[in-house]
Amino acid sequence: MPISALGDSIIGIDAAYYLEQIQQKEPLLPALGGFPLALESRIFKELDALQAFGIKPHFVFDGLGYGIDDDPFGPSTEAASRNVEAFDTYDKNMAPQAMQLFKISGNPTPVSLAEFLKRTLHKYGVLFTVAPYSALAQLAYLEKHSRQFVDSIYGPSELFLYGVDKLITKLNFPYRLLDGPEKVNGKNTSQLVPEDSEFSWVDRRACLEELGHLPSDVFVDSLLLAGSRYLPAFPPLKGTNKAYTIRDVSSLLTGSGCSIVNLCNQYPDDASIQHLDYIDRYKRALTSIRHHVVITMEGDIEPLDKVNAPSDVHECLGQRLPEELNMYLSRGLVRPRVLNWLASGKILIPAPYDGGDSKVYQDLVRKDLEPMRRQALSLLADSLNRYYQRKEISTTYWYDRTNTETVNIKDLLPTPKDPLASWHLKEEDMLERRQALKEEAPNLALGSLSFAVRSLRDFKFAARTVTRSSKDGRRLLKTREEICANAVWRFLQLRGYIDVHHQLTSWGRILDGILPILGSDAGQEKAAFLALELLRAGVLNADTMFNRYSGAPVHGNEIDRRNSRGYSGPLSRHLLAYHSVISAMQAALRDLVEMSAVTMFLEGYVDRERDDWMDIALALPLFNEDSCALGVVTLTYLDYLCSRGDPTSETAREETKDRTQSWAKHCHFDASQQQAFQLWDAVCRGVTLATAEGEKIKDSNMWDEVDQWLSHRR
Repeated sequence: MPISALGDSIIGIDAAYYLEQIQQKEPLLPALGGFPLALESRIFKELDALQAFGIKPHFVFDGLGYGIDDDPFGPSTEAASRNVEAFDTYDKNMAPQAMQLFKISGNPTPVSLAEFLKRTLHKYGVLFTVAPYSALAQLAYLEKHSRQFVDSIYGPSELFLYGVDKLITKLNFPYRLLDGPEKVNGKNTSQLVPEDSEFSWVDRRACLEELGHLPSDVFVDSLLLAGSRYLPAFPPLKGTNKAYTIRDVSSLLTGSGCSIVNLCNQYPDDASIQHLDYIDRYKRALTSIRHHVVITMEGDIEPLDKVNAPSDVHECLGQRLPEELNMYLSRGLVRPRVLNWLASGKILIPAPYDGGDSKVYQDLVRKDLEPMRRQALSLLADSLNRYYQRKEISTTYWYDRTNTETVNIKDLLPTPKDPLASWHLKEEDMLERRQALKEEAPNLALGSLSFAVRSLRDFKFAARTVTRSSKDGRRLLKTREEICANAVWRFLQLRGYIDVHHQLTSWGRILDGILPILGSDAGQEKAAFLALELLRAGVLNADTMFNRYSGAPVHGNEIDRRNSRGYSGPLSRHLLAYHSVISAMQAALRDLVEMSAVTMFLEGYVDRERDDWMDIALALPLFNEDSCALGVVTLTYLDYLCSRGDPTSETAREETKDRTQSWAKHCHFDASQQQAFQLWDAVCRGVTLATAEGEKIKDSNMWDEVDQWLSHRR
């Protein structure tokens, strides 16, 4: 049907389902990682099309994990394996086949793209909610409420489990190619055609009739038996070696008197049914659906069927978190990641896109990042009741599933909560300090990393920042700038850039020395900070870290290959592996940033009467995850250059730039190259300062040599 039939209505959209559909149009996402910037434009166009018909979308995201996951590492391991196969295919010059393999790899998952979509929706001004647990239950609540907050739902067939009557399963937005005088900047491009947009939908009653007037409860049981997030597929179905339909499942069930218990008893020798304890799992699944927890429009956290909900519903769903924390989750202030760890008691580290076969990556996530994860967890637990402060947390890695590392949060206490509480500076004091820095940094933003370290150069100002809240409402932090600035100072103290007296440490002085090189570019600031953290972890060095990965430098001598860490084409598993290292570090650091902020709210230091939750989340550092795009452009240029007779000649450099620009059509090569070299200069400066400060940097003597090499190729 034409989308115009939905005009002037509100559509509830399952964010995970939407991401699964739209990312199929960007098959190379698994090869590049990061936030898919090209998708943002497509999403904007689709939102424009909906708006043209007066349709208001309300996106709902999954919150905490729920139910039992029999193979938590299976999807990431399988996706990584497919990615590796795709790269192998690409290396054999079979690009079209590789494209298809990337497309079906299963990466990136909707969970990994959730923050990107939240940012995109917020930028457009579209409403979204993060559910306490399942987005499907939250959507059913919004539609079935007496006030009917949404008129229809776009999502998967599992929504029928919640009694939804009609379901939109597909939104089709056609594009047409602009050619001739319609070209944009002389290039062919595509334009969405709203009037040709269509949607497909399914009626539950029609399904019941098609299945022989199947009773509603038998239909629900059939959906469960077919397999879903709530219950694994009935084992005998998977043993048939052929695809099965919902009709096959319902026929199987009705043949057993419409009883799953009877059906299971017909297979007494099936070890899988016994191993899964399938009957018990079925009962738990049904309970979790009937009494799934949602956030009401009044902000309460309660089961769908509150009156009849059992007192132990958490046994089927998962541990419940305080309502205040759920509210911050629902508004996007904090991501589900750390909250999931605390609620479940499990930290599961999945395989990265490149497969994570390298010892460098495995050591990083296990030895360097685990202490950061534990610190984030303990900070959060220390602001909650004692139950959480005595919770046992286990960590398991995809590559070593039999060895689980366990720690009790009480053994991580006390946290630095009390020293961190001395950060409570009001905006008027910050503005005074920013004014003093205006001549050297006219665009310095409060809450940025640059302001955090530059402001503390002044010993007297640093001493003045030692402040505390009275918690009587008179000195609550109110503005976004106040909140972000104090959260960033707390974060930097946790990471050792600032001491308990609010003075810069040696690493703080190093950070202060490199950020001015980058101007006021927040993206460059973030990249330099990550580089500094990687230096501290010893993984930014001259080693060849991924010996078995394709896409390493292929031109030049040994010093060329070490310096360029190049890339021989538009796709490289080698380069993606570097991205995995950076991404893992950024995620761990962002966890600490978020916990620094959210604990300020939990401790009562911040005015909670506000509606700028997502603005705060976006203003805090390390939100956006970059892809390999800048690395692709710069490193390919350097590797191409090494194949020239005289790679330092101006002619060679200009011709190589033209060659690189010929495939990098969607970026401005000169500007991208300038960004990369500016970042290099900043990190080089950081190594020099670190050496002067007496900090140990691996291969520090190599940086001057590499810098000299690069200076003739810029």
